[in-house]
Amino acid sequence: MATSSRLILFSTLVSLISFYLSSTLGDQNTLQTYIIHVSLPTSEVNLESYYRSFLPVEDDLTPSSQLIHSYHYVISGFAARLTHDELQEMEKTAGFITTKPQKMLALHTTHTSNFLGLQQNGGVWQESNYGRSVIIRLLDSGITSDHPSFHDNNMPPLPAKWKGKCEFTGSVTCNNKLIGARNLLGSGSSDPPFDYTGHGTHTSSMAAGNFVDRANIFGNANGSLAGIAPFAHIAMYKVCTEGGCEEADMVAAIEVAIHDGVDVISGSIGGFHRSFHGDYITVGSFATMRNGIIVVTFA
Repeated sequence: MATSSRLILFSTLVSLISFYLSSTLGDQNTLQTYIIHVSLPTSEVNLESYYRSFLPVEDDLTPSSQLIHSYHYVISGFAARLTHDELQEMEKTAGFITTKPQKMLALHTTHTSNFLGLQQNGGVWQESNYGRSVIIRLLDSGITSDHPSFHDNNMPPLPAKWKGKCEFTGSVTCNNKLIGARNLLGSGSSDPPFDYTGHGTHTSSMAAGNFVDRANIFGNANGSLAGIAPFAHIAMYKVCTEGGCEEADMVAAIEVAIHDGVDVISGSIGGFHRSFHGDYITVGSFATMRNGIIVVTFA
């Protein structure tokens, strides 16, 4: 091989190695969201303070780690933004069990109630009492509170077990149909849970939209509109944006739903793990089952 060819090959190898090392080191110093499972403390302590004890001590040389969500019902653990090096140090801490980087999930949808043959004033729909007094909690992109499907005519009052919140303010309020709405985005957003994509409003009205007479599309296809459970109460947890749905936020929403006293959790969101033990949405669903809550997800 000629000397010049050897020099070209050598320089190429050096460049590739340098690129690999820089990429690896860069990844190690990049903050990423992890879901961390830890054992519960042996004595009664403040859980959030206990979870924070796993986080590294901040200094001027490393990015600032951040606790995003604290969990109690779903798992004993938390979600935090960490570098790879910080995560490796945390894994040495007594009480650490396991960790995984969170996934980004996608919004999905399905067909209308016509597929089920639901007819007003007859059949299974009437026998089910139209979902009266059931609380359906949706995990989605937020909700348009003044949509016609969310009026509270003929709606029963709020169930006594309801402990949720409504984060709409001013002229935008909740009612006996839309009984709760919260923003659980871990990105630091504190805005009210408005729906900027339309997906959450769409799925909420499909699941439990009230009866709307004279519904039409630009004057066409006149008829009545209703969700699957038109007399059920709706509560929305905003966990999705235009970019998708972060797994840690969804686990936090399941956590809050157990506390709030819902009957059903619905999420038209796809992209779950194939293994049950590696999917915290599945783990959270098992926790809700133990608390008497049904979970319905996109399949």
